[in-house]
Amino acid sequence: MMSNDFDTHSVLSNQASITSVNSLASLLKEKMQNVPAIIRKKKRETKDYKLRVFVGMLFLIIVFLVGYAYVMYNQKLLAKSYFESIKFHKKTRNFRLLDGKGGELLTGVLGTSLNIEQPYNCLPKDLKDDGSVCYEWNSKARLYMNLAKSPGPDIKCYSFQWESLLADLYPTDCFDVSEERGFWYGGGLTKGIEYILGKATIPAGPFVTGDINMHQWGNALKRYFLNSRGVAIQVDEKTPLYVSVNTDSGKRLCLQGKNDKFAFVNQQTRFPELKYTVCSGPDMKTLHNGLMQKSLWDGLTERDNDVIKSLLREPVWQIPASKQEDLTEVAIYNYTESIIALGYLRLGHVLVNEFWQRTIGDFRLDSERFPTLDETVNILHRRGFRVSFMIQPFISTESSNFREAVSKKLLIFERESERSIPALTRYKSTTSAGVLDVTNNASIPWLAEQLKKISETVEIDSYFVDFGTAFNIPRYYQCSQTLVNPDEYKNYFMERFEGTLSIFGVSSAISVPRPPAFLSLPPVNSSWSGLQSIIPTMLSYGIIGFPFLMPGPVGGDFVLPTQQLKKMYSYYSFELPPLPDKELYIRWLQLATFLPVLRFTHLPSEYRDETVTVIAKELADIRQRVLPLLERFSSIAMDEGLPIIRPLWMLDSTDVNCFSIDDEFSIGDGMIVAPVLKKGETVREVYLPQGVWKDGIDESLRKGSRWIHNYHVPQNKVAYFIKMPDNTRF
Repeated sequence: MMSNDFDTHSVLSNQASITSVNSLASLLKEKMQNVPAIIRKKKRETKDYKLRVFVGMLFLIIVFLVGYAYVMYNQKLLAKSYFESIKFHKKTRNFRLLDGKGGELLTGVLGTSLNIEQPYNCLPKDLKDDGSVCYEWNSKARLYMNLAKSPGPDIKCYSFQWESLLADLYPTDCFDVSEERGFWYGGGLTKGIEYILGKATIPAGPFVTGDINMHQWGNALKRYFLNSRGVAIQVDEKTPLYVSVNTDSGKRLCLQGKNDKFAFVNQQTRFPELKYTVCSGPDMKTLHNGLMQKSLWDGLTERDNDVIKSLLREPVWQIPASKQEDLTEVAIYNYTESIIALGYLRLGHVLVNEFWQRTIGDFRLDSERFPTLDETVNILHRRGFRVSFMIQPFISTESSNFREAVSKKLLIFERESERSIPALTRYKSTTSAGVLDVTNNASIPWLAEQLKKISETVEIDSYFVDFGTAFNIPRYYQCSQTLVNPDEYKNYFMERFEGTLSIFGVSSAISVPRPPAFLSLPPVNSSWSGLQSIIPTMLSYGIIGFPFLMPGPVGGDFVLPTQQLKKMYSYYSFELPPLPDKELYIRWLQLATFLPVLRFTHLPSEYRDETVTVIAKELADIRQRVLPLLERFSSIAMDEGLPIIRPLWMLDSTDVNCFSIDDEFSIGDGMIVAPVLKKGETVREVYLPQGVWKDGIDESLRKGSRWIHNYHVPQNKVAYFIKMPDNTRF
């Protein structure tokens, strides 16, 4: 019984154990089956997270792209294209002029005197009827942009005009002049004699003529700036123009319209304006040729043409006299005797400075120093000389003519005063002088009558007019007719005396003097630095449109004292130089031999040195060979307005090497001249543009578009190269 019970219990126990084991196995199996599901669930959760991240990123990218597109769209609306080639951002006023391929020709910022703000389209009442685009900056200024008349089919021009709406807001546009943007030329001669404008540093100031020893600009100016990429800027003559270069604002040329108390005191508009034209062409040479003043033949007489030829063929002999007592009839006669004794230079124009008068403005010969000048001049004429007097529109307060000029109201008068009160200024050695008012219709006949009386006594062939500069006009000047600026005085004078006086030279200009008048270069120091300034000056004035240029005398106009100068100076305060150093004189004469006018104060014979005499004779022979070129290109200058003395880039405006060379020049396109300009040097670097060139020293042929290194130039030689026909073979 017990046994059966035990067995039964065992069986039941075993069954329970089996059931328990099976349950555990089932549980484990169930758990094991649940593990993949959990893992799969976690994988699904990870995938969902990544999907959400992806969707989020995609959303952000879409938002960014939409925002970027919106911004760029608005920027594009602001930086619209105008007239196909101009990109202008209205808010920042960034400006770009593009070529036909989209390349940048000119970059800058317009309206730099304005804050960055959104402009508005001009009201209908402020629009012009010429189709100009017009924007206004919140009652501060308006800008008009339009196409302008182009001088040729390959040249495009655009006009820009700022109108200030406030008296103290001066419209200012600035353009990049760093060399990466090309080389800039023009304007005129800078204080530092920089041929390339981008190398100058010029604080903002009125764009008027001055003495470069004291002022920022020289004796001749044109509102014309040219870039080697084929871009030019021409500023309107009535704009009260201030110019700055490379000031605190960086490497920029800035043009500003600004009225002031002197240069632009006579306001042409209620508030300042700035008006100019930008032109572009396929290259610098094509553009420049298209923009230059054309024919100068209008009104030219046979006598005028004869004067031009005589100035090219015959020297100008400037009688040396820095003091009144140095200039006498005997001094003139003896000087011309020394000229004749040379025997190898032509007789030419004898130039007598202003000391032929007792006092500046007398317009009468000093009878004590010139008792029989009429007889002396007759002798000079018979020998083949021409005689020229220097005149000026200044009348010293010590002159007997001053009282008459005041009583007849012939002088420029003080602003805001009665016309009977003359405005006074300084002129050369005269500390107090009035200025003839050439806008007064009574002044011209009066001066003409004074000069007629001289010609009745002495047969004068021509006159050299010394205008001084803008700063020689009285500071508080007022003329009968309003001048745009003091430089306009020169234009009035030349126009009023056209056909009345035979003028062969002027000291200053802002427009091309009517031929046969040559523009004189500013006086230079008798030094190596003075010699080095001549070519940059010739090139600069030629580029801005003055083809007929007269350099100063061989050896310089004045000499600086050896002690340190503590202030700015005018060359008028120094005397004529003594006999220059022999080497300096020889190198100066070598350069002058190739220039349009050969001018002397000191004669080669004064050295009493056989070496100087031999070199001078050789250079006289070279001058005769150069003359046909000078005459040929003077005729071209009359036709096309191009300079006789040219920078090398006018031969090849695609050659980058030609852009910055300022110690060589070409006579037209027929000859390259590379003089030695440094003390003690007998070798130099020479660059020849494309073509075949004949060496003037050894007559060898040389191929262009390359440098000649260490070219040997002994003291008795000058480097020059004659252009050969294109089909010339070595």
